[in-house]
Amino acid sequence: MKRTTMKYKVSQFLMFAGPAAILFCAVVLIPFVYGFYLTFTSWDGIARSKPFVAFANYAAAFQDGDYWVALGRTAIYTVISVVLVNIVAFLLAYLVTSGVKGQNFFRAGFFIPNLIGGIVLGYVWKFVFNRAFVAIGSALSGGNVASPLSTTGGAMFCLILVTVWQYAGYMMLIYVAGFMSVSADLKEAALIDGATGWQAMKNVTIPLMRSSFVTCIFLSITRCFVIYDVNLSLTKGEPFNSSVMAAMHVYNQAFVYKNYGEGQAEALILFVICAVVGITQVMIGKRGEVEA
Repeated sequence: MKRTTMKYKVSQFLMFAGPAAILFCAVVLIPFVYGFYLTFTSWDGIARSKPFVAFANYAAAFQDGDYWVALGRTAIYTVISVVLVNIVAFLLAYLVTSGVKGQNFFRAGFFIPNLIGGIVLGYVWKFVFNRAFVAIGSALSGGNVASPLSTTGGAMFCLILVTVWQYAGYMMLIYVAGFMSVSADLKEAALIDGATGWQAMKNVTIPLMRSSFVTCIFLSITRCFVIYDVNLSLTKGEPFNSSVMAAMHVYNQAFVYKNYGEGQAEALILFVICAVVGITQVMIGKRGEVEA
C-alpha cells in the first residue's frame, strides 16, 4: 500500500489516534452535546419524557440571583487564588533552580499536594482547621477559639489557602521548565553588562518565560472557576451558603433540586464564561510573547 493513498492515511490515523478520538467522543463530546440538548427541556432526571421548553431554562438562569451571587463569589475567589498560586509557584521554582542543596527533594515535596484528590484534601484540611487550629489557638489565647470555617470570611480564606497549597506545586514544575529554558549565557551577559540580579531577572529571565506564565495562569484560571471537590468536602457551602461556588450551585440545581434543564443551562453559561476568560488571557499572553 502506497504511503500517499487516502486509505493508508486513514488506517494510520485510526491506529494511532483512533482510541483517543473514540474516548474523547464518548467522555467529552457526546455528554456535552447531550447536556446542551437538556438545556432546552424541563427534565427532572427521573421521568422518561423530556418536555421541550425552548429558552425557558436560560431565562430562568439569568433570573436566578443565587447563581449570579455564586458566580461573583467564584470570580473573586479565582482572582485571589490565581495571583497567589502563581506568585508562590514562581518563588518555589526559583528556589529549586537556584542550586539550593536537596532541590530535587524539595521539588518532589512541593508537588505531592497536587497528587492528593480534592475530596481527601478537603477532609484533611477540614480536620486541621476544626481541630488543630482551634486547639493551638485556644492554648495560646487561654480561651475558646472558633474554627475559621465557622465564619463567612474565614471559609473563603480556607478555600483559598487550600487551593494555593494544592496547585502551587504543579505550577511550580511549569515555571521550573521555564527557568531551565532560559540560557545561562544571557543571564551572565546581563550581569557582565552591569545589571543586578533583580534587573537580570526582570529584563531577561521573566520576559523569556512568558509562555510559562501564560500556561500557568490559564490552567489556574480554568481549575479555580470550576472548583467543586474541595468546596464540597471542606465547607459544603457553609456557613449560611456563603461559600457556595458556581460549580456547587450548578450541581445542587441539577442533582439536588432536580432541575436538570436549568442546571445544564447554568453549567453552559459557566463554561462559556470560563472559555472566554481563558482564551482571552491566552491570546493576550501569546501576543505579548511574539512582541517580546
